[in-house]
Amino acid sequence: MVAKNSEWISFLRQYGPIPRNDNMYDETIQRIIKKKKVTPIKIDMVYLDELVENFKLPVPVSVILTGTAGDGKTYYCREVWKQLGGSEALWNENHKINELIVNGNKVIFIKDLSELSDDEKGTLTLMADAVMSENINVVYMVAANDGQLLDSWKKIDQTYNVINTRQIIEELLIEGKQRKNDFRIKLYNLSQTNSAKVFPKLVKEILNNPGWEECTNCPYSSEESMCPILENKKRLENEEDLIIERLTDLLSLCEINELHIPLRQLLLLVSNMLLGHPDVKDKLLNCKDIPKIIDGNSLYKASIYRNIFGENLLERKRNSIDIFLTLNRFGIGTETNALIDNILIFGEDDNQYSELYKKLVLSDKYYGADATFISEKKAYLEGDLLDKYSFLDLLKSQRQRLFFVIPKDQEDKLKIWNLTTFHYAGEFLNDVYKSLLEQKRVHSQYTTRMVKGLNRIITGLLVEDKDRLILSTSGNSSQAKVSRVLEEFISVKQNRGEYVKFELDNDTQKIYLTVGFSNDIPPVRLHLQLIRFEFISRVAEGTLPGSFSRECYEDILAFKSRLLKRLEDRRKVENDDEDTLLTLNLLKVNEKGLVESKPLEVF
Repeated sequence: MVAKNSEWISFLRQYGPIPRNDNMYDETIQRIIKKKKVTPIKIDMVYLDELVENFKLPVPVSVILTGTAGDGKTYYCREVWKQLGGSEALWNENHKINELIVNGNKVIFIKDLSELSDDEKGTLTLMADAVMSENINVVYMVAANDGQLLDSWKKIDQTYNVINTRQIIEELLIEGKQRKNDFRIKLYNLSQTNSAKVFPKLVKEILNNPGWEECTNCPYSSEESMCPILENKKRLENEEDLIIERLTDLLSLCEINELHIPLRQLLLLVSNMLLGHPDVKDKLLNCKDIPKIIDGNSLYKASIYRNIFGENLLERKRNSIDIFLTLNRFGIGTETNALIDNILIFGEDDNQYSELYKKLVLSDKYYGADATFISEKKAYLEGDLLDKYSFLDLLKSQRQRLFFVIPKDQEDKLKIWNLTTFHYAGEFLNDVYKSLLEQKRVHSQYTTRMVKGLNRIITGLLVEDKDRLILSTSGNSSQAKVSRVLEEFISVKQNRGEYVKFELDNDTQKIYLTVGFSNDIPPVRLHLQLIRFEFISRVAEGTLPGSFSRECYEDILAFKSRLLKRLEDRRKVENDDEDTLLTLNLLKVNEKGLVESKPLEVF
């Protein structure tokens, strides 16, 4: 059978990690769409209506769109231009600067600030005059990568208006705000767009594209000889397959940790998920490859679960692509737990694991218990495998697959997050972050675990205390590994202004562990990234402080110093430092692991 070439598949392929991915750039996408006659992928544009309405006002303000490369800045500019009545043909001529008259005001578009020559950047001087209200009939819409934005303003004549405008832009970037006072400028940082919210919408848009209708009459669209591209598409559409949900969780964790994924990288990810295969040109399938893949029994290599992590690519290529570098930091495939590996390796012959083996492995004839995996596993168990690494690679792929197919009701039993580097990531996301987001109370077990972990780091002792935060030193240093001199106990529960609790900054969406000392002095906050939450949780469960992350250990010691400084502030307010008799309280850990203090008077 021969597979007919699909223009839609060819178009989608351009978004993937190929040497010349023209669809990555808005300047050429329209030309390709017209040439291939495909329906473009429409991106969810959060600010589009707001931007268009601004330029229709009697007195509009200038707009700067910034963000990392691939966030959709040029795409926004083009769509605003079109909705304001601008000629699409003129826009496609790729002039660096375009002008449009809207309601008597001149709107000047600069689609990429980095492309302007030094002389052309002189127009920013005029923009500064408009920002400072010296010319209210001219406004600008400028797209600029965040790394180049301020630098461009430094390279032009430093007039009074230019200096002020640059300062305003810098303050907006730092504060994460759109507007300041009454200055006639708004800044939209597209890097603040949440990739976890965009991703499901993007996948739905791609899956619903009418281009897939070309595949309807393909001879490889039947169950007997299924095209791997269509198989991967079907798995994304199947609600029982948790690919989109679990990938969205991973992206949410990235956003919480301030690892922003640009739209361009999300497009690359989805293209690679659907089309990836290591044995074809550019490691991405097209229609003519399908007969060879099926006849060569290598369909399993097109597994969408492998493609999520760029396993179809050479290692050097994979490590050069941001989205794969970011997702592979979770260690999915290389991390595991004994139960998962026992199911995969011994499930066929061991009654203890046979039911789970049937449900999680045998039920997937394409990417689960395919002939290659079964034969390689048998050879591995019998010691007849010439290359054990070939089976270990297959085992890695199965772990990756299981992360996305284990049912929700089995998550706790099979410890799904143990398949990642961050065993407590699920709790951090679902029980802490989402609870704070929904303004619900975080369960006390997570607060007390944080306190227990902090106590072990602060004191250097294997303590079990979790209802009070122990502040201690070595007597002459707050940074000592073991600190036995008690400075103070801080109550976890609200008590005379003392407390320890989780907080969410509504503006930045950052999570903090906040320690209050009294109603008269400000609290101390620790920014809780995923790795810090993981670190403190592991220490609470018995891991040595320096063994998981030396950087996190030093961060917590710095936090300890801030806590001791605030304790000193409280003592000054309460005049505790007027006593002439100094009492040292030495820490002792009793048989239950709880701290007791023994006073030692010093004259």
